Order: sequence, then C-alpha cells, then structure tokens
Amino acid sequence: MESIKDKVSIIGMGCTRFGERWDASAGDLIIEAVNEAYADAGIEQKDIQAAWVGTASSGRTGQCLAEPLKMHYVPITRVENACATGSEAFRNACYAVAAGVYDIVLAVGFEKLKDTGYSGLDVKYPMTTNRAAAYTAPSQFALLATGYFAKYGLGREEGKLMLARISEKSHDNGVLSPKAHFRKAIPVESILKAPIIAWPLGLFDCCGVSDGAAAAVICKSSLAKSFRNDPVRVKALEICVGNKSGFLRPDYDYTQVLETYWAGVRAYEATGITNPFKEISVAEVHDCFSITEAVIMEDLQFCPRGAVREYVESGAFRRDGELPVNVDGGLKCFGHPVGASGLRMLYEAYKQLQEKAGDRQIENPELGLTHNLGGLPAGPTISVVIVGN
Repeated sequence: MESIKDKVSIIGMGCTRFGERWDASAGDLIIEAVNEAYADAGIEQKDIQAAWVGTASSGRTGQCLAEPLKMHYVPITRVENACATGSEAFRNACYAVAAGVYDIVLAVGFEKLKDTGYSGLDVKYPMTTNRAAAYTAPSQFALLATGYFAKYGLGREEGKLMLARISEKSHDNGVLSPKAHFRKAIPVESILKAPIIAWPLGLFDCCGVSDGAAAAVICKSSLAKSFRNDPVRVKALEICVGNKSGFLRPDYDYTQVLETYWAGVRAYEATGITNPFKEISVAEVHDCFSITEAVIMEDLQFCPRGAVREYVESGAFRRDGELPVNVDGGLKCFGHPVGASGLRMLYEAYKQLQEKAGDRQIENPELGLTHNLGGLPAGPTISVVIVGN
C-alpha cells in the first residue's frame, strides 16, 4: 500500500472565532474561514479546482459551500463522519491531490449549532441496530471515567482531581486563544465544586456547543514552495471505524478506545515514528470530556497504560511540558462545532509548525498530530492526522 507521506502540502488555512455566533449565518462562517485561507495561501477562488465540505447537520450536498462562496461549476463533495467530519473533508481533498487528479483544492468544515438549541444532552441520532439503548454523550463518557478509576485504583477524590487538572490546563490555554469560545482561567478548586452532569463529570469536564468554521487550501508538495516558503506537509491520514461491538462485549471495560490506538499505530508507521511522546511536538486531541483526553494520552502511546495521572501531575502535557496537548484550549475551551473541529485542530498545528501561534507558541516544533473521536467509546470513528514542516 502506497503512503501519502509528503505528497501533499497545506499552503493556506483559515478559522473563524468559535462560540455563540448569533451575529453570523452558516454561510457567513464559511466565507470568514475560506477568505482567511485564500489570503494566507495568496490565491483567489478561481484557482480552486475542487472542494470538499464537511458538516454533520448544518447543510446538505456541495451546495452548502457553493452558495455562500458563489463557487460556480466546481466539483464539490459534502462528507460527514461524526466528530471526524472536518478531518474527513481534509482527508478526501488530500487524496484527490495525491492521486494527481487536481493540483489545488479546498477543504472546509463548518457547523451552526447554537440556533438549533442543541445542548449535547439529548439523543440526536436514530439507532440503526439494537446494540445500544438510548444514551447521552456525558453518560457514555462518564462510563469511561468510572471504568478507568476502577481498573487503575483511583479513589473518587483522586480521579476527580486528575480530571480537574486536565480541565484547568485547557482553560489556561484557552485564555491565550483569541478565537476560542471560552477564554477564562478556572482554578482546580472551582472545577471540583462545579455541578455534576454525569458523575464524575462536572460542568467544567464537558466541552461546550459552538458555532464555527475552518478551511484549508491543499496542493501538490512539488508546487507548495511557489505559494509560500513555509508550507506544512501531510505525513499521515488515518481513519479507523469501530463496529460498536463494545456495547455487546463483556470484556470491554471502558478504559481504552482501541480505534484510537490502531489509528495511531498506523499513522506512526506511515510517518516512521517509534516514540510518539518524544517525536510528536504538539498534539490537538478530541477532549470532548476531560476523561477523553486522559484515555487518549494512553491510546496514542504518549504514556503507558494506567500512568496518565502521573504525567498530568508532572505537567508533561502542559504548554511548556514535554509534549504540549491542546495548546489552543481544545474542544473544552476553543469549542466544538462538530463539522469544523478537525480542521480547527489542524489550523493550530499548522500555525504552531510555522511558528505563528503568538503567545501560545511552543519551541522548535517539527511534527503536529490531530485526533478526532466521533461517536462513543464503545465503537467510534477515529481520525489521526500527522503534519510536519
């Protein structure tokens, strides 16, 4: 199987401010993100040969992109893959360029959720089989927390404190992100005292519902330097889809998400990475809940099984730690417009690798990783993307 490594490059990216965007329609958000990406790449819309747009629930067909951009007679494909939707749009666009079908393409992810009243506490999607009962996202990820606490012997207070430290880090990072939804530092003590949503997850353990959009301009790597002197190259693109067997298997203990593990393994093999903790410079992972980030650290082999609490307490994943994680605030603070999140993560990795991330810039970055988890721990859709400079 042939690798995509270094065949395509990102030459421009854009991202809106995430949040309660009552001031903007879905089309307005798309225009805002895409215009920034065009300006960043130094191109015009006429240079785009094809486009992919990702949205989970805010638009249908490629026309949801064509209409606001007035993009006439260009092939546009709309994709959806739960919370990995933005990454899926990017992946499809990259493979079209790598295949030699197009030279320059556009990938966009967007979502307009606040107007719908969606809170994250209802059951949005119909059950396609009888494998799972009705659920809410907090309840399912709370099982990840209680399962982890039980397996690794964390008491109630110990487990809650570990989660609070993860959320405190996210808020600390979000303060430095001008486009983030939540930009207020929250001390550990306040996080521990917050109302419970689904024990042990309190209010500050859960990401918010946001509006937003992000976009990327992609081209052949052989052309990239003709647009800018600091393009970012794609090293690996992996999607790993579960079959929800975790809902039926008595041996599934809610302490890991194997789809994340295998997507990471394949991405590392494609990139030649043997020690992710040492070789990845910055990671943006799908912290829909604080426990999700904790488990991802182990699934992506950033730390051994059962050891994440030690790494959290040592500050290893803080902005000035050995492996900075979610330096823009993550889903927790930057926000989570479902279709946009994957490309928002890539936007941060792109800016970090170009050393244009402002006050949250890390030192000497070489490889950035993004991770999405779409669905539930017992059988999700996972995306892992690795990019480098």
